[in-house]
Amino acid sequence: MSGGNGHLSGLHRLLSEGKFVITGECGPPKGADRATVERKAAYLKGNVDAVNVTDCQTAVARLSSFGTCVILKEKGLEPTLQMTCRDRNRIALTADVFGAHACGIHNLLCLTGDHQKFGNHPEARGVYDIDSVGLIQMVRRLRDEGRTLSGDEVEGKPRIFIGAAVNPFADPFDYRVLRLKKKIDAGCQFVQTQCIYDMERFDEFMKRVVDAGLHKRCHILAGVTPFKSVGMARYMQKSVPGMIVPESYIERLKGVPKEKRADEGVKIAVEQIQKLRETEGVAGVHLMAIEWEERVAEIVKEAGLLPRPE
Repeated sequence: MSGGNGHLSGLHRLLSEGKFVITGECGPPKGADRATVERKAAYLKGNVDAVNVTDCQTAVARLSSFGTCVILKEKGLEPTLQMTCRDRNRIALTADVFGAHACGIHNLLCLTGDHQKFGNHPEARGVYDIDSVGLIQMVRRLRDEGRTLSGDEVEGKPRIFIGAAVNPFADPFDYRVLRLKKKIDAGCQFVQTQCIYDMERFDEFMKRVVDAGLHKRCHILAGVTPFKSVGMARYMQKSVPGMIVPESYIERLKGVPKEKRADEGVKIAVEQIQKLRETEGVAGVHLMAIEWEERVAEIVKEAGLLPRPE
């Protein structure tokens, strides 16, 4: 799993050393409130190895991923810049990759992006000049060849650790490993999965990944999102495409008093992380505690993953 950035990325270094990593996530505010980012950063610092910053997730305008990454870096965290193709053409994407390197941001998650019709500006025009695979190829070319998509030579190669997202549960299931291979062939060095609840189906996905040898070519981080409530679990089950939530989890949450259901959700997340640590081919966990960053330290500690390596 070589890859051209000489470990400017701490995340890349830890994964290369075989450490079981844990990454977190920070959703920027729907405005210019820096204090929200600083509050979330305080909960995450020392508990995760890197922090993803979402890029106008659900197609809603928010504080930019780039700006949020700069704030996190100022606060002593290692950011992972998420970049979508929805809002930028290849000129703007290239410029932001250059900017990321220049600002000391060396982890990049390449995404196509949620369609604008799902957000609060459905009349906005999507760009989609290239997709996530095209973005991976573009960044690899900038980094390894020092050339833009047009063939121009760059003035300083951006040293980037290239990541992508995968959904092990979308249909058709048989295509999931092929889709992952396509991203790896394009230049992806690490992937973070959609949040996992159907552990048996994920086991089957990972067996196919291992059989194909893809875990040796790319670091795979398994997505975990703790349940806050029965309502959240039911919403994930019924309303999120490509998400499988077994009924047994919902019954388990219902089986405890309402005031203890959030604690039960934390217990479930800890159990999932412990199982994922034993799953062949899984190099770490991507913990997405959506607007629940204050529970991250507890989850990581109970999972036996503290202290984090320097």
